[in-house]
Amino acid sequence: MEQNLPTHIAVIPDGNRRWAKTRGLDPWIGHHHGAQTLKKITRDIFDSGIKYFTFWASSEDNIKKRDPLEVAFYFKLVKMAFRDFEKDDYAHVNQIKVDFLGSWEKMFPEDVKEVLCRVKEKTKNYNRYFLTFLLAYDGRSEMLQALEKISKNNPVTQITPELLKNNLLTAELPPVDLVVRTGGEPHWSAGFMMWDVADSQLFFTETLWPDFNKKELAKALSNYAATQRRLGA
Repeated sequence: MEQNLPTHIAVIPDGNRRWAKTRGLDPWIGHHHGAQTLKKITRDIFDSGIKYFTFWASSEDNIKKRDPLEVAFYFKLVKMAFRDFEKDDYAHVNQIKVDFLGSWEKMFPEDVKEVLCRVKEKTKNYNRYFLTFLLAYDGRSEMLQALEKISKNNPVTQITPELLKNNLLTAELPPVDLVVRTGGEPHWSAGFMMWDVADSQLFFTETLWPDFNKKELAKALSNYAATQRRLGA
């Protein structure tokens, strides 16, 4: 097993649409293959002993600004994926608590929300591993909502790091140790988990998300471990 594993890994899965385009396929085919990659990588991550895995599945702009047909397919894909997840023993055998953060309750169709709520309810008491999906998520919106909540509930209170963290969507998650971004574009997007990644190690790979696999994950973890050794962690 890899030494110095991160406690919390977050993934920005870029490249589904480019993967499809290079093959002359429609964008939703790329999303479908990306979903298959997610299923495999989730198991690889938890089987390696990492306790927290956060996956950015969509941004607010993905839902608001993409082609309506592509968004409709995305919703269908999410619904199908989590209906299958319900029937899969892996989460239950491994006691994986599943949560969904973001504006999905406002932006997703009712039938999709029903499936997500069922998954969340069925896994709410698990505490061995923690799988978090960021759906219709924007880090800037998260920060603004936290500040608005603090202002409303504690108008004269001094804002401390602890108070701010406790009002974020990610209040129950530890800081992110390792962020993996696929797709070969080393930039940040939409204020991604801005509070939680302040001290994270970053790993950028040229590999498009549908092609990301256990070998690529091992590279990210080896890079993390090597950096930790250099820092004396």
